[in-house]
Amino acid sequence: MATVVNMPRLSDTMEEGTVATWLKKVGDKVEEGDILAEIETDKATMEFESFNEGTLLHIGVQEGETTKVDELLAIIGEEGEDISALLNGGGNASAEAKEEKTEATKEKDSPAVEAKKETASVELPEGVVVVTMPRLSDTMEEGTVATWLKKVGDTVEEGDILAEIETDKATMEFESFQSGTLLEIGLQEGESAKVDELLAIIGPAGTDVSGIAVNFSVTSEETEKEEAPKKETPKVADTAKTSELKANAPKPTPVTANGRVFVSPLAKKLAEEKGINLTQVQGSGEHGRIIKRDIENFTPVSGASVGKFIPAGQEDFEDVPNSQMRKAIAKALTNSKFTAPHYYLSVEFDMENAIAFRQQFNSIPDTKISYNDMIVKACALALKQHPQVNSQWFADKMRLNNHVHIGVAVAVPDGLVVPVVKFANEQTLPQIGAAVKDLAGKARNKKLTPAEMEGSTFTVSNLGMFGIDTFTSIINQPNSAILSVGNIVEKPVVKNGQIVVGNTMKLSLACDHRTVDGATGAQFLQTLKGYIENPVTMLV
Repeated sequence: MATVVNMPRLSDTMEEGTVATWLKKVGDKVEEGDILAEIETDKATMEFESFNEGTLLHIGVQEGETTKVDELLAIIGEEGEDISALLNGGGNASAEAKEEKTEATKEKDSPAVEAKKETASVELPEGVVVVTMPRLSDTMEEGTVATWLKKVGDTVEEGDILAEIETDKATMEFESFQSGTLLEIGLQEGESAKVDELLAIIGPAGTDVSGIAVNFSVTSEETEKEEAPKKETPKVADTAKTSELKANAPKPTPVTANGRVFVSPLAKKLAEEKGINLTQVQGSGEHGRIIKRDIENFTPVSGASVGKFIPAGQEDFEDVPNSQMRKAIAKALTNSKFTAPHYYLSVEFDMENAIAFRQQFNSIPDTKISYNDMIVKACALALKQHPQVNSQWFADKMRLNNHVHIGVAVAVPDGLVVPVVKFANEQTLPQIGAAVKDLAGKARNKKLTPAEMEGSTFTVSNLGMFGIDTFTSIINQPNSAILSVGNIVEKPVVKNGQIVVGNTMKLSLACDHRTVDGATGAQFLQTLKGYIENPVTMLV
């Protein structure tokens, strides 16, 4: 039977989506897990994965066209199947298909849980359902519980918001597909788990599920693919619909946990845009939670009234939960700083020839290189002459890499990523410039693939464009060194015994003393100096 695929909700604030690219065309075979299309949301362009198998029978939204969430996007079924009823039914057909899809999801829950149950030797009492960490984005590998909207013992209806889950891309509301009582919470607020690990247990009130919680385990990826059918990604709740469902709920003042106001992601975003202090807003959502309509209907308290509650000079702060990216950065850099014995070598290069070289190079039509491109190229050439700086440390050996892959640190809103320019020593300056520009753009749009961030043998971090003269960096392991690049500064310099106006740049090389001795690092910088101060030698 044909399945209607609706426009998915790929971000917490997404109301409509635009098809950027179709990766399948009508008549193509579609396997579960295939990428159907790239969907442009209000936050990013994301790959949309199929949860159905069959033939792509109909495309409802062409490339460049936009439609609302849950509207018909495509139809997948058996080759040659008649789908005229679905097409003629319009919105009703889409809604009916969505309802059938929800029912199908419920039916699929049982064998999926059964597969896990067999692996973990856990007997599930009648009516009990194990809720696992959902995959809420295309690249999500683990999630963090930002806020629970239900507590153990609460009644849960199908469609209720169970929790807010922080993924690697956004914080999203997670909707329950089951009705019953919340019997067990597997993760506390702030805790993380991989996709498909235990999140909660729902079932009849009073059911003992302690044995399930203790013994539940997820099968290995290989076993899971073989035994357990892949569950459809749970839908993200429609805020407006949720508000309507909860309109008659009790409305106490907003409660806080660990100093944090209970507020939906959309309401928080609107409050920031309007400059509204959330502590002054009366929440009308469940348990006093602040939702979208509370922000839209908020009337600021007069100055005199505010003074009664918020005296002048009152201390104020906001606890911002660590994102998955920030936690990954913290783990990697802490490991590097406290396992690799760092030391630093600082130099200052004369940039007069580099400035003139770049001006001449960029005078060529359709050619534009940056100082950073020149530094990447110079480092790549110097590393070929000093393989120990291009090395990696292992407990029983040191690996001297013959290839040169340069990681280029790129700042993004959530932290820092390091895309890699592969075989940089073999590329021309324009090729390096194009590669860096492309990778940096992908980084800022969250489109980098894991392969584009792997395999670096050396890293360059450049803060010169921010006006920073000098700084030091933490080594990006498993590299043995990282180069910190400062700003080009115009200042008095001594040349031929005379004080003249010159341009210089300061650089700092952080080295792992296990692989790079001081003399080795110094020799590398001397070679680098030769290329930077005489850039024409990079073309020879």
